[in-house]
Amino acid sequence: MKFKLKSKYKPAGDQPKAIEALLEGLKKGMRAQTLLGITGSGKTFTMANVIAKINQPTLVIAHNKTLAAQLCQEFREFFPENAVHYFVSYYDYYQPEAYIPTSDTYIDKEAMINDEIDRLRHAATQSLLSRRDVIIVASVSCIYGLGAPETYEKINLHLKIGDEFLRDDLIRRLIDMQFERTNSDLTRGHFRLRGDVLEIMPISEEIIYRIEFSALGKNNSVNNIVLIDPVTRKIKSKEQSAWIFPAKHFITKESERKKSLKEINIELEKQLKIFEREGKLLEAERLARRTKNDIEMIRELGYCHGIENYSRHLSGRKAGESPDTLLSYFPKTFLTIIDESHVTIPQIGGMYEGDASRKRTLIEYGFRLPSAADNRPLKFPEFLARTGQMIFTSATPSTYEKENSEQIVEQIIRPTGLIDPKITICPITETEKNLSQVDDLLKRVKEKVEKGERILVTTLTKKMAEDLFQYLHEEKIKANYIHSDVKALDRIKILTDFRRGKFDCLVGVNLLREGLDLPEVTMVAILDADKEGFLRSETALIQTIGRAARNVLGEVILYADNMTGSMRRAFDETERRRFLQLAYNKRHNITPQTIIKNIKNILPEIMETEKQEDAPIKGRNIKQIISEKERQMKDSASRLDFETAAILRDEVRILKKKSRNH
Repeated sequence: MKFKLKSKYKPAGDQPKAIEALLEGLKKGMRAQTLLGITGSGKTFTMANVIAKINQPTLVIAHNKTLAAQLCQEFREFFPENAVHYFVSYYDYYQPEAYIPTSDTYIDKEAMINDEIDRLRHAATQSLLSRRDVIIVASVSCIYGLGAPETYEKINLHLKIGDEFLRDDLIRRLIDMQFERTNSDLTRGHFRLRGDVLEIMPISEEIIYRIEFSALGKNNSVNNIVLIDPVTRKIKSKEQSAWIFPAKHFITKESERKKSLKEINIELEKQLKIFEREGKLLEAERLARRTKNDIEMIRELGYCHGIENYSRHLSGRKAGESPDTLLSYFPKTFLTIIDESHVTIPQIGGMYEGDASRKRTLIEYGFRLPSAADNRPLKFPEFLARTGQMIFTSATPSTYEKENSEQIVEQIIRPTGLIDPKITICPITETEKNLSQVDDLLKRVKEKVEKGERILVTTLTKKMAEDLFQYLHEEKIKANYIHSDVKALDRIKILTDFRRGKFDCLVGVNLLREGLDLPEVTMVAILDADKEGFLRSETALIQTIGRAARNVLGEVILYADNMTGSMRRAFDETERRRFLQLAYNKRHNITPQTIIKNIKNILPEIMETEKQEDAPIKGRNIKQIISEKERQMKDSASRLDFETAAILRDEVRILKKKSRNH
């Protein structure tokens, strides 16, 4: 199975040189390389060419779910015939189990699982076990514990026409694989048995396997295997066999489960003796009650709330041994690409200690057994040991990448000819010749608004962002603000409205977010640029400057009274990139053009229901609308547009409630 790259574009600018250098590095066996690619230079396209040539399973790690979804979509467009999957945390909401001794507050684990993302996770692991032309785009979730691939692969149900089964044995096997029986509508991870017909919806895809049996003595023989569309109930195909994988990644054979429960009991007795010796009677009682209840649940149901805390025993690992993760599902040889590595590498390295600190408190106060500490993310050295050749990609690689890469490949030239924006430095404080930063900003914003252009402004604090927004509003400037306290869906709507021109100026604290693509922006203003720190570091400044690099009119205003080291380095790097791009444009007679990108309707006509929910529905009954919304929801989820899918899901719930009331 080979990767087949499909694109109407051919490598241009610095891309051919970068592709050749990276491939040469991989052939020479270089452990780590860095692709220093600036905003808009086509890093993803370069990496797609490398993947196609090296032809190895590839793990791409991004630092957040949204960026991972964007990358996954791009790789799917480049490799339509290959397996490109999305693997991120499947929690819509997650509150980890914790205990705060100072206030004697226990916080139970609360989680809301996104079924669609869970399906995508299973599709990813199943592809890794069955083929080699696989690209997995993952978040840092890939270093967290997952069921052992050997067990996941072995505990499956393979049905072939002519196979004979005892009815009760078949049901028991499905339940052992964590499938649930239902008599109502089928959903993923459920099965339904009616007479001689068994219907199963696997966890990894939205399809129904209809298995028809014929009686043969005590046994039932598989007579027919049909794939059915769950919505239309139309037959999609007839098959000779069907593979059904477990409904959960954490799965254990019954014989191994019994052995595991004995080991949990032994550990419990040992820990209870320690507590009693130390006079911790409350902790001992608490641990005994909770653990014995979990043991009974696992014995009877094969599962319990918080079963991951017993993963070391259930998987047969030794104390302190690292857990199985998504990396365990990859073959021995695979390529790892770490996107926006200056953010992602520190994130990978910081996961273990935060988790360990929380677990230590739970263990000390009798909420969990000591083995719960082995349900953890990988330590950074363990992560490195489980990955092979690695490519870091970033416009601003950090010290780690520079020190550990055997070569740094630059991709400075943009095929579009776009040049990095000009930088102007203005004073913060008012002088006889100069306005203060806010008054100067207001003047410049008004000039841009008159021309119909857009402006981004970054501040140091949330309060400052809100105060500046209020000031601009009072000055009759159409503006809005965005920061971490603004809800995710509201942020998406604000950005969409900004691109559409519903307002002209967007104020925020950290608008340097990698992947923020706003080609309509012609000016970026950075207030208090000389206040050294995380938000005004060299990396932050270069990333923020890059937000104005997608428009030929792009310019950046730095408000500063002093020239800091970070400012000087950011200024020098921007000038270097401008010089190289201008020389390339002159040599190839290229006239830069602003990137024209369709404004994606992130919140499509789904909002119309809210506007018309009290109006009469003409021509269609409510069931038809619900069916249509469900189809749109599934379509959005398949495109990894989970924000839209979530809104559609909520709309369906409202409509169903209305339907019941009527």
